[in-house]
Amino acid sequence: MADNKQKQGCCTPSTAECCKVESVVTIDDRGQMILPKDLREKVGLVAGDKLVIATSMKDGKLGFLMMFRADDFGDMVRGFVGPVMRAVWMDAKEEK
Repeated sequence: MADNKQKQGCCTPSTAECCKVESVVTIDDRGQMILPKDLREKVGLVAGDKLVIATSMKDGKLGFLMMFRADDFGDMVRGFVGPVMRAVWMDAKEEK
């Protein structure tokens, strides 16, 4: 029986803001691209800011590319990896 309900994910109507297309950019012959001024202003990027670029690949093709402020990325990783590592550490401790 087919389920007609839309699966929850990044681009479903309930979470559509997370996957909004902000702009289309072109990569020049030097491999550079320009983030439009209105987007930079909207998200508060200024000259000298560092961005981390993360990708998701599927079947050898780019699925999506994400950019995070480098200053925020460490906290994001700690927030994700920290609880996982604590759980692994606790499991290992309990096995002893």
